Formats: sequence, structure tokens, C-alpha cells
Amino acid sequence: MFAYYIDLALRSLQRSKALTVLMVLAMALGIGASMTTLTVFHALSGDPMPGRSDKLYYVQLDAADLSGFVPGAEPYDQMTRFDAETLLREKRADRQAMMSGGSVALQPAASGQAALEPFYAAARYTSADFFPMFDTPFAHGRAWGAADDDSRARVVVISQELNQKLFGGADSTGKPLRLDDAEFRIVGVLKAWRPVPHFYDLNTGRYTQAEQVYLPFSTARDLKLGHDGSMRCWGQGEADATALNRSCAWIQYWAELDTPAKAAAYREDLVRYAEQQKAAGRFQRPPNERLRPLMAWLDFKKVVPSDVRLQLWLAFGFLLVCLVNTVGLLLAKCLRRSAEIGVRRALGASRLAIFTQFLVEAGMIGLAGGLLGLVLAMGGLWLVRQNPAAYAQLARLDGAMLLLTFVLALAASVIAGLLPAWRACQVTPALQLKSQ
Repeated sequence: MFAYYIDLALRSLQRSKALTVLMVLAMALGIGASMTTLTVFHALSGDPMPGRSDKLYYVQLDAADLSGFVPGAEPYDQMTRFDAETLLREKRADRQAMMSGGSVALQPAASGQAALEPFYAAARYTSADFFPMFDTPFAHGRAWGAADDDSRARVVVISQELNQKLFGGADSTGKPLRLDDAEFRIVGVLKAWRPVPHFYDLNTGRYTQAEQVYLPFSTARDLKLGHDGSMRCWGQGEADATALNRSCAWIQYWAELDTPAKAAAYREDLVRYAEQQKAAGRFQRPPNERLRPLMAWLDFKKVVPSDVRLQLWLAFGFLLVCLVNTVGLLLAKCLRRSAEIGVRRALGASRLAIFTQFLVEAGMIGLAGGLLGLVLAMGGLWLVRQNPAAYAQLARLDGAMLLLTFVLALAASVIAGLLPAWRACQVTPALQLKSQ
């Protein structure tokens, strides 16, 4: 029976070619625009650590002075080095990592490396738990350990991209690498890894690529390597803003807590720590800690650009306009076919059969519009990728969004076809036969 409805729909669409083209084009334009913006939104707002995001927490402490103090106001996004190193030593979480962004000069002319000119690469100064916490995939070697943090070991993990550039993709573990004027030993090479967004440090770019070089934070400070990212300082102190006892917030701190009970206990530990520091005279403000899960942190920081959200709403508004136009065209077509409907009803077709016939016809229009809309969406995403924005290259249609294109097209066309189909099944056969 369904094949019969498809045959009727094809004949009907062929009889009104101009009207069919208008309806398919209206659906395609709406689907193309909405899927372009929805794909961009999907790429920017996804979970960067699926299956683990509910266990990863961003930690904030309010160590600032009383200048501009407002009770209960949001503390600084970052932490002082003293507080970060203290929390790291206490190991109150299942895992914890302190980190900061940086930039280092690579000197590839060292033995065993390609004959390239020195260049700068983005670096991440962090602690050993960074890699297991964020489940970074390794192509070769391993991460360094806590003992390497303590001993300020000159070890480094590099990205697959950098490994390809310097060593042609071969296993480079154990080989030397000069960063600035110091020699390091490569202990691991990551596979391609780019969490979206760049959640663990939003200060160096929300949609930037992952760093090419990773080394112990303690080693970076021992060598006074350059720091990238924001920094907020207060009070007087050493000239070096990255010094241990300097009152400057510039470090990101993450904790892994496997259960809600551990998270609650860790929050209490943060309050106690703040009270201890206030009693010792370091903290001037009352305890004002924050412990947000990864996705809550991204929501708080409004990571998805506001213009992308606005474009999404505008695109779906445009799809609604296209649907209204399609409804009008389908209604006009229904009125023109009243005589045909009356004959079918007189020959025994039920109202349900008429209703189903028109829904099948609307669905075929939707599928055709979805196919053309997919082409338009791919063209729209190509245009987005020409944009200089950092997130532009992420605008690509994956399998899930490809399937969603046709689901959305079919659903939209069926919704658009409901009113015309209902109107068609209300046609009175006697009245139409009499008029003929």
C-alpha cells in the first residue's frame, strides 16, 4: 500500500512541476541555512571529554586583596602559584593538575633532527596528572611521572604534528630536543588530539589547537620559560610576576573527583584551606571558592560565541518561514485537487488513506528538499571555513549531522503537510461529484 502512495505522490508532483520545484526549493533553503548554523553550533558546544566531563572540576580560590571587594562576587578565574602548588602537594583529589600556557623556541638543528630553522611552538607547562586526567592518547612513549615534577626533570611530550615535522613521524622517544637554550629528552609523542573547545585553558584561546610541547611546570619555572595568557596581580612583591610568593593569579587548576561525595568533600577542603590562609594573613577576603564541573564551567564562561547562537535562532526562524510557504503551496495544491479527492472518496478511499497519501507526498518533497539542502549546507560550511575566526575550521559535517539533515527535512515536511493533509481528508465527495 505504501508503494501505491509513493506512486500517486510521484504522479502528482510530476503534474505540477513548477509548484514542486518551488516547494523543494523552499525546503532546501530552510534546511541548508539551519543545518549550516546547527553544524557550527554542534561543533562548538559539544562535550570535549565525553564520559569524563562530570568528573573533571575547575577550581577557583579568592586570594585577591580587598580592593574592589564585593561579598560573594565571582573570584578570579585563575589561581596563584603558591595556592596551586600547595593544593597539588596535598593531593586531596583523585588526580589534580596545575598548568599554564607558554611559548618556547625550538632549535631543530640538534643531532637526529631535520635541518629546519628555529621556530616557536605553543607549550603547556603542567603536572604529571594532566595526561591521565584528560585521557590524552599516546602514539609513542608515555607521560612523565610525579617524580619528574619533583626533580624538575628536563623531559618533554610532543604532539604528533611536531613529531612529523621534526622526525618524519618516526618514534622519537629518547631523543633530545632543545627548547630555548636547554636540552630536553622526549619521553612521549601524542596522537592527534584537539579537544573542542580548548577547555582546560580558555585564556590562550577557546578554539585554538592543542599545544605542540608539554613539559613539567616545575621545570618551566626553573628555566624561567615564557608565559602566555592572562595574569592579574595585586599588592607589592618580587619583580618576577611568576615567582612563588608573588600575588598574581595566572595558573589554571583542575581536579578529578570520581563521585559527587568526593566533590562535596573537596569543596569543604577548599573552604578550610581558604580559612587557614585568611588566618595566616595571606587571604584578605572571606572564603569564596568555586568548584564547577567541566560543562558547567564552559556554560559559565559562555564559550559558544553569541553571534553563533544568534545565527542559529535566525536560521531556524528562516526555516519556519520556509515551512509556512510550503504549507501555503501544499494547501493551494490541495484545493486544485478537490475533484480528484472526491472521486477517490466516492470509490471507497477512507479519510485515513487520503490523509496518508498527502503526508507521503509531503515527505517526498522533504526528502528532495533535504538532499538539495545538504548540498547548500556543505556550501555554507565551506564559506564558514573561509572565515578567519579560530573556530572556522571546525565547521564540518559529520555522520550525525548528515543523518540529522534528512531527519530534520522529513520532520519539517511532514509537519508542513499536516494541515493540507487534514484539509484534503475533509473534502465531501458528494459535493465534488455534483460540481463536476
